[in-house]
Amino acid sequence: MYNILICDDEAGIRTLVSKYAKHAGHNVEMAENGRQAVEKCKSQSFDIIVLDIMMPLLDGFETAKEIRKFSQVPIIMLSARGEEYDRIHGFEVGADDYVVKPFSPQELMMRIDVIMRRVLGKNESGHEIYKKDGLWVDFTARKVFVDEEEADLAPKEYELLFYLIKNKGVAVSRERLMADIWGYEFFGDDRTLDTHIKLLRRHIGVYSSLIVTLRGIGYRFEG
Repeated sequence: MYNILICDDEAGIRTLVSKYAKHAGHNVEMAENGRQAVEKCKSQSFDIIVLDIMMPLLDGFETAKEIRKFSQVPIIMLSARGEEYDRIHGFEVGADDYVVKPFSPQELMMRIDVIMRRVLGKNESGHEIYKKDGLWVDFTARKVFVDEEEADLAPKEYELLFYLIKNKGVAVSRERLMADIWGYEFFGDDRTLDTHIKLLRRHIGVYSSLIVTLRGIGYRFEG
């Protein structure tokens, strides 16, 4: 599940891409213009952006430039023009891919998956890897490394960390964590969750700040 920002001044395009993205299980936010997209990127965390080029106020090229000042989030550019100059300029301002309209929504979803697999770090052995500076999480091998040293986590700590990373940028409620990690049959109090979060933070050391406490709500992983 990815957090996707769709920015296009055409409502029909936003709706079409959103429909396919949600069907694939992703979370979707939409912006009508470049300025709105930049503001959303400053206040929220996205895994990937689908960005139209031809827009009023701030075109896709300028929007990408602004976003690149504070974020390296992957960007797929959409354009009705397929000239080589536009493609090259798109890559120069930081785009990861370029799709010409009209396009196949299914192909766009596949391109998103390809980029996200690369970002998440599928290695040569097929392992799904998350990397953030010196924090390496191998979902497939169920291993966590902190500055090249393997961390010895308890089973529920692994589950919590994996769950939070895979819902990166999403505010996850305490109730949802308890239900999805411990199961609906769990009758303990939420101090169990607090204890495991405390131990998890201790084990990942300097990267503990990636797990943000949301008072009265739960937690969010900011990576």
